[in-house]
Amino acid sequence: MSDLGTVLAAGLGAAAAFGAGDFSGGLATKRDPVVRVVALAHLLSLALFVVLALVTGEAAPRPVDLAWGALAGVGGVIGLASLYRGLALGPMGTVAATSAVLAAALPVLVSVLLGGSLGAGQLLGMILALAGVILLSRVPAEGRGGLGLAVLAGLGFGAFFVFLGQTQAGSVFWPLVMARLVSAGVMLPLAVGGPGLRPQSARPIMLSSLLDALGNVLFVVAAQTGRLAEASVLSNVYPAFTVLLALVLLRERLRVDQWWGLAATLLAVPLIAARL
Repeated sequence: MSDLGTVLAAGLGAAAAFGAGDFSGGLATKRDPVVRVVALAHLLSLALFVVLALVTGEAAPRPVDLAWGALAGVGGVIGLASLYRGLALGPMGTVAATSAVLAAALPVLVSVLLGGSLGAGQLLGMILALAGVILLSRVPAEGRGGLGLAVLAGLGFGAFFVFLGQTQAGSVFWPLVMARLVSAGVMLPLAVGGPGLRPQSARPIMLSSLLDALGNVLFVVAAQTGRLAEASVLSNVYPAFTVLLALVLLRERLRVDQWWGLAATLLAVPLIAARL
């Protein structure tokens, strides 16, 4: 597959997985404390990444890749815990949109600062993608209890994407193992010393873990093509999938501005891909 095909397929696949995973995670935190949800989800995905690394025969990573993975783990656990708690406080749309915009913007800024460049059409596509996410996820002014957590989540996820994007091509699962070791090492003691690990509703926790793990793998694949900015923006249109799941499963209805947001998001994809 060409670089274009890899970035598009992996980036949008990551968005779909993240969107579905965050929908499940938000539902899980309505029944279980966020610390328990994140601890169990990261413990499960840690085991999954170890198995995948061994089964695929991935080569031992460079120490620097493990270091990037560890730093990503710190950002990731801050982002995920903040996001899940923010989704539980609601509204889901505002929380998802705010976190996604910041998570996408930070890697783009870092990419440009490191010497990357964006064409006019590509820049327009990124602006359209972020505007589309905001329109898709916008809700009325009341009930913004999770907004501060959404900002923290976006910065945490942005750091997660930046750090994982520095790993070398071919080193996928071991850096993710290290990231999960760090995050699980933080969350497990908090869960054991607090609400405990026995879940009230295990299924959404397991589903959120598996989907988040899939999204992480697909993002790393996209970013390792050397296109961190594009990979991060494509991956972070995930609120579109969160909103669509709410539409289908919770019987929510899209407003006119949300349909415009969906159109902007769809138009953004070929513009972002124009110079890949």
